[in-house]
Amino acid sequence: MDEQNINNTGDINKPAENPAPAIAENGNAVTAPPAPVKTVGVRFKRAGRIYYFDPAGLELDVNDWIVVETTRGLEVARVVIAPKQVLSSELETPLKPVIRKAEKKEVQHSEETEAKEKEALVECAKIVTRIGLPMKLLSAEYSLDGGHITFFFSSAERVDFRELVRELAGRFKVRVELRQVGARDEAKICGGFGRCGRQLCCASFLSEFVPISIKMAKEQDLPLNPMKISGVCGRLLCCLAYEHDFYHDMKAKMPRDGQTVTTPMGFARVVGSNPLKETVVVELETQVTVELPITDVKVVNRPMPINRPEPINPQEIKEPKENIVPPEDKGKSPN
Repeated sequence: MDEQNINNTGDINKPAENPAPAIAENGNAVTAPPAPVKTVGVRFKRAGRIYYFDPAGLELDVNDWIVVETTRGLEVARVVIAPKQVLSSELETPLKPVIRKAEKKEVQHSEETEAKEKEALVECAKIVTRIGLPMKLLSAEYSLDGGHITFFFSSAERVDFRELVRELAGRFKVRVELRQVGARDEAKICGGFGRCGRQLCCASFLSEFVPISIKMAKEQDLPLNPMKISGVCGRLLCCLAYEHDFYHDMKAKMPRDGQTVTTPMGFARVVGSNPLKETVVVELETQVTVELPITDVKVVNRPMPINRPEPINPQEIKEPKENIVPPEDKGKSPN
């Protein structure tokens, strides 16, 4: 604020009446830049998706427990991203405000409801078995006020669970919601260990699933055996995306297999590459294979003749005459 504005403090809080839009030199109206908005990122589960809310002027730090309003009612969430300012144009919808900081008893109540959720899951499983629905129950979640419960399940087909919802509502006397999830979400909920021996990425730190394609495995020169590049969920491994950008960028800089290159040892043909080491494997004119850094090779636009020995035809091999036994002498023992 400049000196003139500091001295004229009498008009600071006076609202402007019909402010005229700013006019550029070409005569067109200049639109105001998007205003910054303060947001806070929270999670409801350990490796759950991050949701953004309006901190509503509260002083929040990472790992603080807060109470927010969701479609399932009031819920307790943990702050994972401290309040920061972002442009309003980056937000898809208006943010809901944080209700308040969670009290200690509310955090304890949220932990105590886990036993209650297990009991509800057992009761729901009994009803599912009696009705005969083709579904696999995964977990149950109560809202903070206990007036809403959500059951998560997986199924290979579409399930008509209207009768199940009616029985559950009559049994628990609360609002009941059922959500069908996919194979990856099922692994995220159930947890487990991968072929690497570590806890599943989706259950430990991955907040969102990114699209995985078989092209990622090809660019990393991995075996295209589904048993080796698939996770416990039966889908392609999420870790295929971790190094994909690096392999994609490095392979764009490296010569392709079969190209002719020049090296400090002469012309050669590329027969392999190692993006992690930033090296290429080449075959020299002397049929010697060496591994060189990519800075030592340069692609040339001409084929390289490699003199290979002609294959030997077994039919052209003739035994020495002294080793040939006449037909009439076969079977006779030498003296």
